[in-house]
Amino acid sequence: MDNFDLIVIGGGPGGYVCAIRAAQLGLKTACVESRGSLGGTCLNVGCIPSKSLLNLSENFHKAKKDFNNQGIEIDGIKLNIEKMMSNKNKSIQVLTKGVEFLFKKNKVAYIKGKGVIFSKNDVVVYDNNKKNSYKTKNIVIATGSEVTSLPGIKIDEKNIISSTGALSLNKVPKKLAIIGGGYIGLEMGSVWSRLGSDVTVIEYLDFITPGMDREISDEFKKILIKQGIKFKLGSKVNSVDNKGTSVLINYTDIKNSSDNKIEVDKVLVSVGRKPYTEGLNLSKIGIKKDDKGRIEVNDKLQTSVNNIYAIGDVIKGPMLAHKAEDEGIAVAEILAGQAGHVNYDVIPGVIYTSPEVATVGKTEEQLKERKISYKVGKFPFLANSRAKVNNETEGFVKILADSSTDKVLGVHIIGPHCGDMIAEMALAMEFGASAEDIARTCHAHPTHTEAIKEAALAVDKRPIHF
Repeated sequence: MDNFDLIVIGGGPGGYVCAIRAAQLGLKTACVESRGSLGGTCLNVGCIPSKSLLNLSENFHKAKKDFNNQGIEIDGIKLNIEKMMSNKNKSIQVLTKGVEFLFKKNKVAYIKGKGVIFSKNDVVVYDNNKKNSYKTKNIVIATGSEVTSLPGIKIDEKNIISSTGALSLNKVPKKLAIIGGGYIGLEMGSVWSRLGSDVTVIEYLDFITPGMDREISDEFKKILIKQGIKFKLGSKVNSVDNKGTSVLINYTDIKNSSDNKIEVDKVLVSVGRKPYTEGLNLSKIGIKKDDKGRIEVNDKLQTSVNNIYAIGDVIKGPMLAHKAEDEGIAVAEILAGQAGHVNYDVIPGVIYTSPEVATVGKTEEQLKERKISYKVGKFPFLANSRAKVNNETEGFVKILADSSTDKVLGVHIIGPHCGDMIAEMALAMEFGASAEDIARTCHAHPTHTEAIKEAALAVDKRPIHF
């Protein structure tokens, strides 16, 4: 029972998917997880709970602000934060238990505790005072990432919180500051803004959502400002002083070197995440890391020790659950003698605000930097009939295609339901589609996806409805 073909350390989206696929392929597989529940950051304190709160807060906001204008008159709307959090927690429990069920169904051994690698074939698991040793032919490291902070800022999850704390506040803060203008901070800012917080985002760069197509990023900022979120861009945080009942932030406006301060009830520190590889014994067994603390892997996701692999947030690439899942499946298939592969050029990213923001492939800035000649097709949701009747007209679809071959190189959307719509374009790009292919594919009417067809037509300067 203590000998395995594969031990996966980490039960997040990358780890548990890898373990299930390996078991399906006939490998005797175990998954080690120290959290006490499966699903990793994503299921427990990340993607899933945040999407629950984004959805519930949007419903609350619509009922309070929008429905009356649309002929749905509701009186006496109240926010019950306790019930809202309870609803979120129930969703998490159902989904984490669901992963346990999948382990049983696929005969994956679920080992609770902290896994430590003692040699390329030995894993020791510590659970409270117990210590168990296991032999394995292969190991996959899928331990994910953890919250990072700025120097001198201590996260206490009371007044100075991380994204984890922001998912469990027991009352709506009157004033909330967010340090960092990336995906996570803006999603959490949207939640608490809709529920009644006065939200201010402080960002070191002079734009939000670094790495995103700049035109989309600028439009996104305009929409968020209209929703009431304030921005202090080009601002360097110097200190965060926890006063017990409030928090004082001192920051410098980089452009004019002026010092400023803002006092708030809570501060959310959202400046990124770092690989979590603590206590795994990596240096002792000779596993190399890069200057950012990420485990180095080759194109087969092997580390410098050939039977030890690494996937997800502990290696380079976007820290996204679906990227980790694809890598987990690729490793399982490689171990079973198949040709596992991940296409890193076609990994979608979504911000689940309202409207949503979705992106796949190259940005305009990346194409310019690589001196790739391209064409642009854009179409606004204002001219889309379904968006119009639903009062969801903000945003647009933007398609970037190669000037000579017409191959789609990147798609960037800000607008309603685009987190689902981006899948069409990821699939098209996976098959090497041209903008012409998209334009000639019949899209149902009236749907939001017609905006994609129109943007593809616009690449060739022939949109019909704009």
